[in-house]
Amino acid sequence: MHAYLLPGEDGWTIVDTGIGLPDAKESWRAELERAGGQVARIFVTHFHPDHVGAAADLHELTGAPVYQGTLDYAQCELVWGNPAWPERLIDWFRLHGTPDDVTEELVGQSSVYRPYIRYQPDPILVRAGEWLDGWELVAAAGHADGQLCLLKDGVLLAADHVLERISPTVGLWPASRPDPLGDYLEALDRTVKIEPRIALPGHGELIADPAGRARELQEHHRIRLQEAVAAFGPKPLSGYELSLVLWGDVLKPAARRFAVAESLSHAERLVRVGAAVRHEVDGAVSYTAA
Repeated sequence: MHAYLLPGEDGWTIVDTGIGLPDAKESWRAELERAGGQVARIFVTHFHPDHVGAAADLHELTGAPVYQGTLDYAQCELVWGNPAWPERLIDWFRLHGTPDDVTEELVGQSSVYRPYIRYQPDPILVRAGEWLDGWELVAAAGHADGQLCLLKDGVLLAADHVLERISPTVGLWPASRPDPLGDYLEALDRTVKIEPRIALPGHGELIADPAGRARELQEHHRIRLQEAVAAFGPKPLSGYELSLVLWGDVLKPAARRFAVAESLSHAERLVRVGAAVRHEVDGAVSYTAA
């Protein structure tokens, strides 16, 4: 995962914090000593563990305020500040057809991150269209509902919106927006229109043609949607069963968790375009061909 230091007249802007490992504060102290100068602000692009995990550590270390999107912080509190969230996830996976033994494994694996997430309570809340030290905040929903990117002089700090070698996961989760894949495709359209000259992603290599990469990701999801349509028939399929069709039946728990969520985002997109029908009967959700 990449964090960035952006220079400004009043000091550095840190973009994303990494996961809150036990030595996070010491590692950041060493890096900031090498960089020199003052930290003026800390910006969190989205609430996933590797981006927000050490936010409180950095705030304590530097005294700099933490900025985070309004929707993103609400979801951050809902997930990481809520002791009942694991139970809600269990109910969610059961609702979508995941067997109990698999559900326990998936939720247990996701709980591994919880001790390493020290988000900053009550950050300064910001929204798309506002500015942060000369950088425009750009909405990039999909991977996370409230994800915000930064744009200045053709440089896009893209977080996990566009990545070079992999497709960012775009899943449907409890309390998320109802059509995350639709949101993501719209955000990719926005990237094509902006046409940045370079993107600095949250993972992997720099992206020399962000608009071109956005088009590739749109094509990836077009194909994935076709595969999902082909999987549906008159027999109802749960999100879990669809994930077995799209990603196979041999996945580690972390990958299966994302596969189920991604299957649901694709199924819900198809419902919205009239290519699938959603059913909920006796506490179970499934999908059939339209």
